[in-house]
Amino acid sequence: MFLAISRFCVANAMDDDVRLAFRQRPHKVDQAAGFVRMEVANPTDNASEFWLMTWWTSQESFTAWHHSHAYHESHQGIPKGLKLDPKRTLMTHLNVVAQ
Repeated sequence: MFLAISRFCVANAMDDDVRLAFRQRPHKVDQAAGFVRMEVANPTDNASEFWLMTWWTSQESFTAWHHSHAYHESHQGIPKGLKLDPKRTLMTHLNVVAQ
């Protein structure tokens, strides 16, 4: 099992728009080969920071999705005008040891 975590922080007070966009997402990733599940969370002390976590059967399946046309299409729902803090953006890849 492989876990990809994307952490980002909204820089222009559009965090409610981002929450809504995730709730109304087109679910394109759900059909990707090797996709298991996705969760999005906020730290309790920072509502403008988001952690997007996707679980995959393998790193190869994540990489294939991440480089696909469907990946780029899935980001079309990003709220217009959204600004992220580049110093607070981080992508982490993890091998899941136990469940």
